[in-house]
Amino acid sequence: MLENVSPRSTTESPTVLLVRSEHAAYRELADRLQVEDFAVTQAADGRELLVTARESRFDMIIIDMVMPGVDGLSVLRTLRNANIWTPTLVYATQSSEIDCMLAFELGADDFVVAPRSDRELVSRIRAILRRVTGVASSVAAAPVTASTRTLKYGSLEIDEDARDARVNGEPLQLRPREFALLLALAKQPGVALSRKTLVDRVWGYDYFGDERTVDNHVRQIRAKLEAHPTSPSPVRTIYGFGYRFEPAQAARPAQAI
Repeated sequence: MLENVSPRSTTESPTVLLVRSEHAAYRELADRLQVEDFAVTQAADGRELLVTARESRFDMIIIDMVMPGVDGLSVLRTLRNANIWTPTLVYATQSSEIDCMLAFELGADDFVVAPRSDRELVSRIRAILRRVTGVASSVAAAPVTASTRTLKYGSLEIDEDARDARVNGEPLQLRPREFALLLALAKQPGVALSRKTLVDRVWGYDYFGDERTVDNHVRQIRAKLEAHPTSPSPVRTIYGFGYRFEPAQAARPAQAI
């Protein structure tokens, strides 16, 4: 049964969903979040957390690798497969290096092993929320002008002002970070960019997570590009380093209409 520890107030406190746990680390985190003016909802187990996350909107979801009902990786996989990209922090009371890698592969925004300072955890959560808010704001604030900055590579068009990418005129339906990553690569065709450079440009210098999150986003970009038979992915892997954008045709600015 859901426990609404602190309902969303008129001041629009950030909303957080997590499992009600007997583990001291989770009890302390829930208490700290309330002190920090977060609106905290706790689900009884992983299954209820998954249902609640699909039915209601939250600013942040915090999951453990080991939860009753449904484990953390299954929750994360189910949400991402349903195209639910609520920022998610894995706060693991038990973990391994493989768990961490799998979590990032599935789209986790950060992975932390308990116990950690509550202040550090809140700082990480706020940093994730700042990045998400910043991406959303940049999309909403894109100026509408007669002349747009558009890169064209064969059938691929990347419209920076509209924050939109298309193949043969069909939108690729990229999520904000996927678009930002594709744009960062496309702006420097032929140049190999390290994972660290891409993380700094897309996620920001205060990103706490693993640089391998870039790999997961590149896979999503490639899948969407390659869904169009005439558009093979121009993103090439530089093993042990990062990625390079290799266009079929040189970029040119769009003409003013």
